[in-house]
Amino acid sequence: MRIARFSLQGTVAFAAVEGDELAVLDTHPFGELVFTGDRVRLADVRLLSPMIPSKVVAVGKNYADHAREMGDEPPVEPVLFLKPSTSVIGPGDRILRPAGIDRVDYEGELAVVIGRLTKGVAADRALDHVLGYTCANDVTARDLQKTDGQWARAKGFDSFCPLGPWIETDLDPGALDLTTTVNSEVRQQSSTKQMLHGVAELVAYASAVMTLLPGDVLITGTPAGIGPLADGDEVSVTIAGIGTLTNPVTS
Repeated sequence: MRIARFSLQGTVAFAAVEGDELAVLDTHPFGELVFTGDRVRLADVRLLSPMIPSKVVAVGKNYADHAREMGDEPPVEPVLFLKPSTSVIGPGDRILRPAGIDRVDYEGELAVVIGRLTKGVAADRALDHVLGYTCANDVTARDLQKTDGQWARAKGFDSFCPLGPWIETDLDPGALDLTTTVNSEVRQQSSTKQMLHGVAELVAYASAVMTLLPGDVLITGTPAGIGPLADGDEVSVTIAGIGTLTNPVTS
């Protein structure tokens, strides 16, 4: 099932995506789904970020080729950092290049949406705690990442975490093709099977550190091919079985 979050005439709601229509949910998508009976056309709504999480837990250097393009060796254990909820935007929303920043990069990633309260879960049960999957773009102010020595500013600007277009609940995350394009030109092309640490391991690892709440998002790292974004660019992240997340870029 695909679950979208949308806005229509000032009302925000969740819905199941059924072809070119949305079957509107009466409440949030955690637990048993209850439908209102209303249906709206997908073309008539504005899709929003599928979730506004309490936190975005991100994983750095989770593809060996990306670690090496950054001049590092692949880490033995996952490298975790946080992005604030205020960095989250939805499909079609603008990525804002901050003033005074020389280089802002795209990083296409698979995002994991947590479906239930999760603390200290074992890897063999971790996927039971996942609601589903969506596309993410871990936008990064690369010059700040280099100068600060840690990643909070570089990864935390408003608009630096596009998510969408919806959550796919019925999906095996182990071998999904991932493609990032800028102005329709392919910049990243890989598969989640190249991740150093898979989804179950990452959920277990993160939940050993912090409690994951329903709606929290875990973004799982980017493959090689990162690069800069300029004003007027349009960046898209496509993941097989999910769809395409597209955002324009502006100052």
